[in-house]
Amino acid sequence: MAKSKRNPNEGDANKDPITGEPGAHPVGAGLGAAAGGAAAGAAAGTVAGPVGTVAGAVIGGVAGGLAGKAIAESIDPTTEEAYWREEYPKSEYYDKIVDYEKVGPAYRYGWESRAEHYDRDWDEVEPELERGWTSRRGESNLEWDRARRPTRDAWERIDRGQSLAAERDRQSRQTDRSETGQPRMPK
Repeated sequence: MAKSKRNPNEGDANKDPITGEPGAHPVGAGLGAAAGGAAAGAAAGTVAGPVGTVAGAVIGGVAGGLAGKAIAESIDPTTEEAYWREEYPKSEYYDKIVDYEKVGPAYRYGWESRAEHYDRDWDEVEPELERGWTSRRGESNLEWDRARRPTRDAWERIDRGQSLAAERDRQSRQTDRSETGQPRMPK
């Protein structure tokens, strides 16, 4: 049997198959495309007829994929897991009989679902999440009525993180402007 040449002490760079950049999240990119970019592009392209529909779907799919990839890349599952493991006992729905191993899958479902449905609101997606819970809950024996709140908490934490990141980006762009109000040219 051939041995792997990968150093076990090195982390997986998870390189983007197209650009070669580290940190690729093909699942997030694919989900982003499927979640709405292609549909929106197809709808916009329909004005130009069947060819426009196809072209619009391709362009929309790429744009949606990039948006989904950006959100997926901003989520660190290890950080989320550690955060929720610490926060669960502080939550108002904490139950000392229900240990983190049973509620943890609900938190994971929340942050993963937020990346999958980046372009939709909780209230719109929640019925789908409820239907999907039984296939995504893993070892958890929680029914949706108990899993819903931790799922939503994790969903909203991702939303807050995205809002903060967008605000930091906006402030950074404002800081980069010269006194004339024109964007600075890269050096």
